[in-house]
Amino acid sequence: MNQDIRVHPPSNSVRPTLKSYFNKPTLLKIFVVCVLPFFISPFLLAYLNNNRSGKNSEMVLLAGYYNNSDVANVDSSENDSVPFKETGYVCSTMGEPCISCTTFNILAPIYKRLDQQNQSVRESDFRAFWLARNEKIINWLLYERASIICLQEFWVGNEELVHMYEEKLGDAGYNTFKLARSNNRGDGLLTAINKEYFKVLNHRELFFNNFGDRVAQLLHVQSIVPFSRNQNDSVEQEIIIVNTHLLFPHDSSLSIVRLHQVYQILQYLETYQRENKLSQMPVILCGDWNGSKRGHVYKFLRSQGFVSSYDIAHEYTDSDADAHRWVSHRNHRGNICGVDFIWLRNPHKSRKPLKISWAEAAFGIIKYQLKKVSLAENEAFAFLRSDNNGNNITYSAFCDALRQVNLTGLSYGLSFQETKDLWVQADTNGNGVLDYEEFKRIWDATWLQHMDEDCSLADLNEGVAEEETFGFAVKKAVLFPREAEKGIWPENYSLSDHARLTAVFSPMRFRCSKRSL
Repeated sequence: MNQDIRVHPPSNSVRPTLKSYFNKPTLLKIFVVCVLPFFISPFLLAYLNNNRSGKNSEMVLLAGYYNNSDVANVDSSENDSVPFKETGYVCSTMGEPCISCTTFNILAPIYKRLDQQNQSVRESDFRAFWLARNEKIINWLLYERASIICLQEFWVGNEELVHMYEEKLGDAGYNTFKLARSNNRGDGLLTAINKEYFKVLNHRELFFNNFGDRVAQLLHVQSIVPFSRNQNDSVEQEIIIVNTHLLFPHDSSLSIVRLHQVYQILQYLETYQRENKLSQMPVILCGDWNGSKRGHVYKFLRSQGFVSSYDIAHEYTDSDADAHRWVSHRNHRGNICGVDFIWLRNPHKSRKPLKISWAEAAFGIIKYQLKKVSLAENEAFAFLRSDNNGNNITYSAFCDALRQVNLTGLSYGLSFQETKDLWVQADTNGNGVLDYEEFKRIWDATWLQHMDEDCSLADLNEGVAEEETFGFAVKKAVLFPREAEKGIWPENYSLSDHARLTAVFSPMRFRCSKRSL
């Protein structure tokens, strides 16, 4: 951390006053103070004007950059706010310390534009710029000392920056794990785990291998401080943490890609827990999801038992009225939106079979694409029937319609098997065609209901064995800069084009049925 160095005069020294100084006037002093500047200044100005190219142009730009009020104090909007620092305090009824989690897209210098008139000028070309900004980011992270830190757009392609983060976070007691996006995109992910709170049991890397070169990290951790099961027993709780950055939706047809990326994460979660014979445990998903509360990914995760920590902390619902109460990102188009989430799923939360939830979400995107081209319900049914003279939708017509709305036939679209699976879900009576009632069931989304009960469906069966598990309650969640909590993006905030989100969780006990994964 940089500190100003101030040299104070000795206490017994006497500082000369301006009056005493000029009590001893000399011709030399008068010449130096009063006359010489008038001779030098024209030559100095001429020199500067004639040397604004090459190296001097960079120095002039550098001076302008640091004199810019939006940049000189990289996150000046946070000066009047108190950073979030609550970890380490006993804040639960069980007596265990809370844990905290921070997610932050730190805007890789290779993407940060410095000149809106010349989009090719990036921060990565000016070491002083990106170094100062990232030092400020690290200082905030180390001051807050979250138990879990998940960063996106981490500039893995720059060894100096990587070394700075790993060294400073390592010296502060963190284990760090970085993962570059595929195809040498330059940025990636960094996850840091505070060794005072967690021991890392396993670390896995996920490569989606589809459009966008996106990746994800999975960390299986165990609490250092045991959670009390009762007065005479305690357990070291295990948690799964995921850090990811989903594809930016340059086109609405790419929504299926982001949905598929989340589907792959959840599939891998199930596989990992099953192969390692793990009992039920809390799951925390962090990252930049590039989609709002009104999007398909949000609804998909909700159907799988996940809750948005920030919305729970502020008692916001899934309704449209609460969809835009907060923001966390201003994108390169100038739009502000809430796309950064810390998702929590406790072991006791009920959820639908993953394959069912995936089908429902995919049909939601199909409906959205059809409505986008102004097709009402009857028109959409006719469009899906294609040239079929009957009153049913055939499988071939269904596939052809998906191609026309860019959901299949492209490298990032639905695969043949996924399309077939959707058809099987829709054809409820299995007769090989969809009648109007089956189509209407999809269109009206009668099956897209969230399951927020605190027990699984299996708990309703008599004689089902129960076990006590641990999970977390959301104690608090905060966005910085704080204006983002009011749906406002401050103009003087330049630390990133994303707000950082921190949530604090307190441990709690649950009873739920034993489920096989």
